[in-house]
Parts: sequence; C-alpha cells; structure tokens
Amino acid sequence: MNVSLSVWLLTVAGLCVLVAADFFIGRKPHDVSIREAGIWTAVWVVLACLFGVGLLVVGGGGPGGEFFAGYITEKSLSVDNLFVFVLIMAKFAVPSQYQQRVLMVGVLVALVLRAAFIAAGAAIISAFSWVFYLFGAFLIWTAWKLVQDARKKEHEQEYEENKLLKSIERRFGVADRYHGTRLWVEENGKRVMTPMLVVMLAIGFTDILFALDSIPAIYGLTQDPYIVFTANAFALMGLRQLYFLIGGLLKKLVHLSYGLSVILGFIGVKLVLHALHESGVHVPEIGIPFSLGFIVLVLAVTTASSLWVTRRQERA
Repeated sequence: MNVSLSVWLLTVAGLCVLVAADFFIGRKPHDVSIREAGIWTAVWVVLACLFGVGLLVVGGGGPGGEFFAGYITEKSLSVDNLFVFVLIMAKFAVPSQYQQRVLMVGVLVALVLRAAFIAAGAAIISAFSWVFYLFGAFLIWTAWKLVQDARKKEHEQEYEENKLLKSIERRFGVADRYHGTRLWVEENGKRVMTPMLVVMLAIGFTDILFALDSIPAIYGLTQDPYIVFTANAFALMGLRQLYFLIGGLLKKLVHLSYGLSVILGFIGVKLVLHALHESGVHVPEIGIPFSLGFIVLVLAVTTASSLWVTRRQERA
C-alpha cells in the first residue's frame, strides 16, 4: 500500500485519541467487573474489524487479509503474554483496584516499543533482504522454545525479576507498601520507588521481550509498515480489559503455547520460503488467504482441545 504522510498522521492521531479515551475510562482505580471488561473488549474488537473492513474496501483483499492475519496472530500472542502479567501481579501482590492502572501503562509502553521496533524492522528489511532468513530462523527457534516451555509448565512458575530490575531497586530503594497510584514517596528523608513503579518497570521490561517475538512474526505475514503498525496497535488495544475478562480462563488454555508454536513455526517457514524466492530460488510461496485460514484453524483447534482437556480434568 502507498500510504501518504497525511494518512499516517491521521491514523496515529486516531490511535492517540483511542488511547486517551481508554486512559480516561480507567483513570479512577477500581475493581473491573466481568461486564465492564466484556463490553470494552467487544468494543475494541469491533473497532479493529471495522478498520480491517476499511482496508478491504480501500486497498483490496491483499492488505485487508494481511491486516486480519496480523491482527489475529498478534492478539493470540498477547493472550499468551497475559500469563506473564498474571505472574507479575501475583509476585508483587498488586491490589485488584490498581491492576488496571499498571496494565494501562504497560500497554502504552508496549505501543511505543512496538512502534520503534517496527520502524527499525522496516529499515533493516529495505536495506538487507537476507534478514528474512534471520527472522525465519528466529521464529522457528522460538516455536521450539515455546514447546519446551509448555512441557516444563513454565507458566505455573513464579515470576523472577531480571538483574536490571533488581539493580534499579537497589539503587533507588523500594517502599514497603503501596501508596495508591503514586510512583515515588519520601521515607526517612529519602525519595524511594513505590511497589507500583516497580511493577510498571517489570511490565515494561517484559514488553521488550514480547516485541522481539511479535515483530518478526507479523513481518512474516506482511512487509507493509502501515499494516504491521496498525495490526499491532489494535491487538494491544483492549489488552487491559481482556486481562480481566479471561483472567480466570487463562489456566484452562493449556494447549495455547503449542498452538502458538505451530503458528510461529509456520510463519518462520513462510519467511524462509519468501527469502529463497527473493534470492531467485524457485520455491512455492504461501499466500495470505491460506495463512489466515491456517492461523484461525490452529487457534480454533487449540482452544477447543484446551477446554476439552480441562473439562475432563475437572470431572476426574
């Protein structure tokens, strides 16, 4: 797609308005009900679908299909990321009424990081076509790692702070309790971080790791920076509400990591085939209609099998 600067600016402005509206809605700390989370999750999904339909009308089946394939993939990866968010919230014993504030900041940090990674990815791809081999190999390795982690039941382990976060805590000190949504407080004449800021930093550092997986994955479905950016943005929109909506269901999605490993491995192979084709090797390329159908099928089978297994375990 040939996207003009004005369209880019209008899109970014529109997304900023949506982010501001989300912040305005959740500005007051409170426990998010299932009803509230469900309504706003549906709103964000409908907005994403309307945007995708708009791309279908304006750009045709190619861009529209790429957007939906990218959006579904990124949304699925985001759901898997919620496992880690749950562990972080439990590790720092975040009060329920403050969890949405943590998630809002986390989503904002993720949007900024994704924008930077997308810009860097577009620049690298335009300069070095061989980077598709690297992206493909990385996704295949990530798929294998997901399978290994699933076998170890890694999601049931506790969240471990990384060395950088620990060094920041030692450098600035941490208050012994939460002070509402405040990030800094005075204790014994010294300005220290509150646990709220520590949690936000933990979410931010985690977002960096998530971006390393998701950006190569969506570039395997489309090389259009505009579609890559909007699909990522809409996938992250509503992640906060989705956390509260399916928080109790996350443990039931026991096969999600296996499904995502299949999808990432599939995209990795697709990237390698594309790289070979760009190098002049006559190999078949995987089209977007097939990719979209494959991704939807894998997610449907994964969800159905997960719910079937957990239901049998509950009855046993």
